[in-house]
Amino acid sequence: MSNPQASTLGPRLAADIVAVVREGARIRLDYTPPSLAVVDRVIDGIRREKPPAKAIAPTLLGFGAYTGEVLVREAGAAWVAFDAGQQDMFEQPFGIRTPDGRLWNPLGRAVKRYRNGPEDSLGLFYLSVVGQGLV
Repeated sequence: MSNPQASTLGPRLAADIVAVVREGARIRLDYTPPSLAVVDRVIDGIRREKPPAKAIAPTLLGFGAYTGEVLVREAGAAWVAFDAGQQDMFEQPFGIRTPDGRLWNPLGRAVKRYRNGPEDSLGLFYLSVVGQGLV
């Protein structure tokens, strides 16, 4: 069950972060799976500066939404609003559902990528969602 708010907010957050990195860092994100490696590198650069996660939460959520939008465009996923129990579990109000019915939390994954580093790569997240396994 998709939700109009989730289906517009995810793409809007993604478009916002694409514009921010294009204008601020002159990095072009093109909504392809390989571009997630670029996002991983950008997050690594932010990590080196060590700002508190709370201070960069909007940026991280933007990168998560971008990751979700890549999955929507490339893997047939759809934006969905999480119900109350799912919100408690995922700590986000919305995420994506893949065609096989699984729910995923790309916004939370971007936050984890910042906190934990390469072990929570957004590129590897994409591969695990589409079922290609981890490399």
